[in-house]
Amino acid sequence: MNKTLKSILQFLIFFGVGFSILFFLYKRNNAAYQDQCQLDGIPLDECSLFEKIVTDFQEADFFWLGMVVVVYLLSNVSRALRWKMLLKPLGYNIKFWNSFHATMLGYFANLGFPRLGEVLRPGVITRYEGVPMEKAFGTIVTDRILDFLALFVVIGIALISEYKALFEWLDTNANLTEKIEGLLNSPILKLGIVAILLGLGLLFFFRKKLIQSALFEKVKNIALGFWEGISSISKVDNIWMIGFHTCFIWLMYFSMTWLCMFAFQPTNGITAMQGLMVFVFGALGMVVPAPGGMGSYHAAITAGLVIYGIPEVEGFSFANILFFTIQLFGNVLLGIIALIALPLINERKGAKAQRD
Repeated sequence: MNKTLKSILQFLIFFGVGFSILFFLYKRNNAAYQDQCQLDGIPLDECSLFEKIVTDFQEADFFWLGMVVVVYLLSNVSRALRWKMLLKPLGYNIKFWNSFHATMLGYFANLGFPRLGEVLRPGVITRYEGVPMEKAFGTIVTDRILDFLALFVVIGIALISEYKALFEWLDTNANLTEKIEGLLNSPILKLGIVAILLGLGLLFFFRKKLIQSALFEKVKNIALGFWEGISSISKVDNIWMIGFHTCFIWLMYFSMTWLCMFAFQPTNGITAMQGLMVFVFGALGMVVPAPGGMGSYHAAITAGLVIYGIPEVEGFSFANILFFTIQLFGNVLLGIIALIALPLINERKGAKAQRD
């Protein structure tokens, strides 16, 4: 019961974070939209941002939205193949469909609990392929390290190509210098540094007792298996294919944002490099612990589009179109398929093994 209650509370907290950001954005944009309606002489009872978003979705070009779903699918095919390559040096040649469906199930789980998918993915592979959990989880960490490296490269490319537009906007709107000074002088930051130093000091002082404990031995064995999973990248058959899949995954991620811009009239004039900067904003928004990036992703995408003169209301509408296209037709649909397919595929595999 306590475990169930804890899970419910965690879900409510994470959902609350995402919903609060989304509600704040909606409320602010709805007020701006109604102000514009008054200027245009449109009655307020005929001026609803919610209705506008629904109408924008209905009027979007569904060919381009379909292409968004296709490239999202391709990115996850590539991710599944990359994961297979990371597990193979550990002596586990897992089935592609187990890798793919575990990946999609992980994204589906993230809609309920942020980062739950990072635990569920290796759990699925442990169950159906017999890979030790700590080793499978180690390869997930490697998977994420590759993604962070790719993100840093993408951020670098975006900054080099669009730094002028970004810094002009920051200089005009963000008061960046004042905010950085405020952060550095924050008592919370100072207390955090003191707490980290105190914790490290206690660990050093009691290090001998910790090393001799049974808990330390257990943690050490898990860590060794975990490290074996992480280090699998140094033993892959073809490191260049790992690089290819990493580049391809992130090219597809960018393509989702870029292709969606053609589906929505206010954004179809954005250039490729401008689209890359907007994509970077969205990727950073996904880091915030909210279900599927709800709220934080909308805020980030909207802010990125504002830099290029897209009204905030239109940017918010675009963010909803892209977000719900990926979540509903990507993560939810493919996640449900994975939930059904995984036991069926592996039941047939077990039956075949018994016949042989």
